[in-house]
Amino acid sequence: MVGNLCSFFLGFVSETKNNIMNLLKSLAWISSMTMFSRVLGFARDAIVALVFGAGMATDAFFIAFKLPNLLRRIFAEGAFSQAFVPILAEYKSQQSEEVTRTFVACIAGLLILALSLIIVVGMLTAPWVIMITAPGFVDTQEKFSLTTAFFRITFPYILLVSLSSLVGAILNTWNHFSVPAFAPTLFNINMICFVFAAPLFHPPVMVLAWAVVAGGVLQLSYQLMHLKKIGMLVMPRLQFRDVGVWRVLRLMLPAIFAVSVSQISLIINTMFASFLVSGSVSWVYYADRLMEFPSGVLGVALSTILLPSLSRSFSSGNYDEYSRLMDWGLRLCFMLALPSSVALGILAKPFTIALFQYGNFSAFDALMTQRALVAYSVGLMGLILVKVLTPGFYSSQDIRTPVRAAIITLIMTQLMNLIFIGPLKHVGLSLSIGLGACLNASLLYWQLRRKDLFQPQPGWLGFFLRLVLAVVAMSVELVGLLMVMPDWTHGSMPWRLLRLMGVVMTGSGVYFVTLWMFGFRLRDFTRLVK
Repeated sequence: MVGNLCSFFLGFVSETKNNIMNLLKSLAWISSMTMFSRVLGFARDAIVALVFGAGMATDAFFIAFKLPNLLRRIFAEGAFSQAFVPILAEYKSQQSEEVTRTFVACIAGLLILALSLIIVVGMLTAPWVIMITAPGFVDTQEKFSLTTAFFRITFPYILLVSLSSLVGAILNTWNHFSVPAFAPTLFNINMICFVFAAPLFHPPVMVLAWAVVAGGVLQLSYQLMHLKKIGMLVMPRLQFRDVGVWRVLRLMLPAIFAVSVSQISLIINTMFASFLVSGSVSWVYYADRLMEFPSGVLGVALSTILLPSLSRSFSSGNYDEYSRLMDWGLRLCFMLALPSSVALGILAKPFTIALFQYGNFSAFDALMTQRALVAYSVGLMGLILVKVLTPGFYSSQDIRTPVRAAIITLIMTQLMNLIFIGPLKHVGLSLSIGLGACLNASLLYWQLRRKDLFQPQPGWLGFFLRLVLAVVAMSVELVGLLMVMPDWTHGSMPWRLLRLMGVVMTGSGVYFVTLWMFGFRLRDFTRLVK
């Protein structure tokens, strides 16, 4: 009996360690692909800033694309994925392949029907949508008309990207993480290529809207080929009586609100920004893009690999592994997100100048974007933590808790908007988003502990102290480098980016060397069972 128990325990330990090693490998690959995509995204934004600057035309495009992008994040990357993946993981482990294929077909059919109706209504009511989302544009007829035209062209993108995310969720559940991680790079490559065709469009800025639609087609087509390889490429069907579909809907409806809080806040911020001076929308957009780099590379990657793993652990009743996976995710989040938040604030000026201050994007535009970025950096830690904590609830099919936290966060964010917008203008809008995310993360963590879903492993105090000391060392090094660096406006774009890369790599080196000096080792993240 003792021998059998020892064998079982050692087998569990070995399996858990193997699971963590696989997660680390998946995280490294997804993060690399996401980073590559974000770098291309920065190249895209830099080219757009170079060609079009920050003014009426770009404000119109960013406003028009804001709502499709919001719906993309809610349906494609947020509520839908969080509701769909746990049920799909359950079907995969407990049902036959044919039953699982039928479930996927019914979900795809319902998604196409719902989004098609939303697209038709959105395109027909485009002027009223713009009046609501950007009321400050109504008084300028040219800007209002251009924004409406942009909106009608880009709005169908939500169907393409939502189907792309449906396919990606299936591939992730089958542990094919690389394909969905690479797909966004096709969108950015497509956008970059389209910008060079701007002279063929009238007005030239219209090229951005058509590039969005073409990029959505590319993303979906690429993933469909790989879906066929795993035998899950099915013809969509409408079958409202399917039990699995209704389970997803019951989870999804409240999840829409929970996931969309930060996006709703961004939309409300856009409404506020539309009343500020021309260029404010673009400044906040470019700062948001810079903030999304670490948020996407770290937060999205961790969320992508944690949700299927947590869902499998919870559905199989392995609550000990569930808690250990959450502990692993939170430690990794703190180790990578804390220095990223501090570095983003310190390097806001070189980031903004090196990436955007060219052509029609003036020094004043760079300064305004820099200030918004510093405000965003305050809440970066919270934004990433939310992406790690939320799967802990969705994997256990608990939607109400994130919804309650989201309601409180939304109310507090808008109160902060009213307080900050007067003295801080567009910077106050960015600050309210960041502080709201920190509040949301705090509420989620408190509830996770209160429901006894998560028990922190030993050693958190020592781990956190080492992180703080390493961040302090990195900060001193970065500030010192900036003091001796030549002016960032000097030199061409490649030279600026090369200098920026050198500063970032040096700071990263100091951070990880300091951690190593204090006894931190990578194997600590694979040693879940001591």
